[in-house]
Amino acid sequence: MKKALFTWIVKLIAVIILVQTLYFKFTGAEESVYIFTKLGIEPFGRIGSGIVELIASILILIPRTTLLGALLGAGTMLGAIFSHVFVLGIDVKNDGGELFILAIITLLCCTVLIIQNRNKIQDLLRFKI
Repeated sequence: MKKALFTWIVKLIAVIILVQTLYFKFTGAEESVYIFTKLGIEPFGRIGSGIVELIASILILIPRTTLLGALLGAGTMLGAIFSHVFVLGIDVKNDGGELFILAIITLLCCTVLIIQNRNKIQDLLRFKI
């Protein structure tokens, strides 16, 4: 019971963070446009990463596809973290590092979900989700 509750809390944290950033990506908010312009991939990178994050969020919530969603989420967050470290900086437009911290929290949640579902990796490789 405790493990199931913990798992759902971890899933919800990851999904809430992923979903709340979608509004800014899909509406072309100033900060999102700035970030992806600085990365040289505006608007396709912004919209594309938003679509990937939306798909990852949905997959994380479905027990059978949690591993796949967590892998997508972790990959996306690794890209975000590397972008912050090597291009954008930790503090983007005076956000106090909030986006960077949210990316780390999401990566940690996705990593926990990957570890919890590691026994399904072979099935995923054989396309037996």
